Amino acid sequence: MADADELYWVDSDVPVLDGAVLLYHLDGYVDAGSAGELLSEHLTEAFDGPVVARFDVDRLIDYRSRRPTMTWDGDTWVDYDAPELTVRLLHDVDGTPMLLLSGPEPDREWEAFAEAVRRLIERWRVRLAVQFQGIPMAVPHTRTLGVTAHGTRTDLVRQFSPTFNRAQVPGNAEALVEFRLGQAGLDAVGFAAHVPHYLAQSRYPQAALTLIDAVQKASGLTLPDDALRESARRAEVEINRQVSDSDEAADVVRNLEQQYDAFASSENNLLVGGEEIPTGDDLADEFERFLAGESGPENP
Repeated sequence: MADADELYWVDSDVPVLDGAVLLYHLDGYVDAGSAGELLSEHLTEAFDGPVVARFDVDRLIDYRSRRPTMTWDGDTWVDYDAPELTVRLLHDVDGTPMLLLSGPEPDREWEAFAEAVRRLIERWRVRLAVQFQGIPMAVPHTRTLGVTAHGTRTDLVRQFSPTFNRAQVPGNAEALVEFRLGQAGLDAVGFAAHVPHYLAQSRYPQAALTLIDAVQKASGLTLPDDALRESARRAEVEINRQVSDSDEAADVVRNLEQQYDAFASSENNLLVGGEEIPTGDDLADEFERFLAGESGPENP
């Protein structure tokens, strides 16, 4: 493994942050409804904070697989949208320090990246790392969204109901970070908001609201959500309008509501309408299809 300390630069003026929480979301893996992206953007806009660490994207990113945008004007290049993978120092409503790691998921050197994150956590004495994203699920938008919680210790997510048992899904750098932190005896949790599969390719602020609630419960942070709630209200109005204009869409939502309500009202029943709850392989296949849709030439 390459020396992880050579993978990032740190602002030497940043003090030890006893009790801080590291929040992180990386672009590139599953993020249905752009839930994680929306929450990351919301936190960046709500709290003004400096970049305190910057990763070497030249080593981590495959530019040919995700080509950055360049702007041509007349007869010359005038701009280059360089990718950035950074850590910002923010403070919540109560003044509690929190760090936000965001940017593109590394294409290479995952082990070195995970080790670098661990070293930063120990350097700043972070007490908890929290990852967040959205995943597509066969649920209706007219019901309360669920969330899948996972962590390096059961006690960290005891207040959240388990969603799945054993499953195998495509690997990602965020999950590897959590896995390696757990092996190092550090506390980390992750949350995946359940996004209606027919809204997976849209920006769905309701899912970001589900994530912000979960993050606050797990971390004790106090985070504002007024802007997200207003965005969610406007999105809900538009979604309901489109559903009401389409008999086919209305039928899909109605069927999902019936399945959801049947499952919610059953006790210890793993069957809904005679169909099995999705297996780990089903989930992996769904993730693969979602990722293929994100990278394809046309998104629904």
